[in-house]
Amino acid sequence: MVLRETWQTVAIATAGLTLALLGAIPATLIVSERLSISRLGTGRMRWAAALVRQAVRWLLVLLRSVPELVWALLFVRIVGLGPTAGVLAIALTYCGMLGKVYAEILESSDAHATDILLANGAARLPALLYGALPESASELVSYTVYRWECAIRGSAVMGFVGAGGLGQRMDESTRMMAGGEVSTMLIMFVLLVAIADVVSKMLRKRLG
Repeated sequence: MVLRETWQTVAIATAGLTLALLGAIPATLIVSERLSISRLGTGRMRWAAALVRQAVRWLLVLLRSVPELVWALLFVRIVGLGPTAGVLAIALTYCGMLGKVYAEILESSDAHATDILLANGAARLPALLYGALPESASELVSYTVYRWECAIRGSAVMGFVGAGGLGQRMDESTRMMAGGEVSTMLIMFVLLVAIADVVSKMLRKRLG
């Protein structure tokens, strides 16, 4: 039972982070001035692009300003008890976080290669892949894995409001005064975070 709930916690965190990435990557391409073709020009296109960037920035602010626990409470009422609420809560909050930090990481990278690609007609995605990404890949991966660790912790906490995983099982065990089972779940939780830390170090070492 504990192993099943542990796996569900990992699955909630991983699925939520994956959905967050699907939103954060396009948002990063939009809000990052480093990847903006209009930055190299002037006129209406530049003003329009600036307005779109600002709108997406405010959307990211909204998403990350609401804690995943609050989103979980909302989605439990909408979709019911279970892991779906946890996945959606992590996806929204972490989309805002990842989009903001990814853009900041890319902004801090060397602009030379990216500017050359954009000036020669490259689109945003090739400019990201061949210009900014090679220099920033290690930092981006490190932050993503760190957010996965946070998502695991978050999914465990959200379980206490009915969003599935270890937290929900721990809440039930606590109410039943099952101290042994609660202790086992705490140990599994610590092991999960430790494994994520080891994976993060391995990825940083390989990319470094």
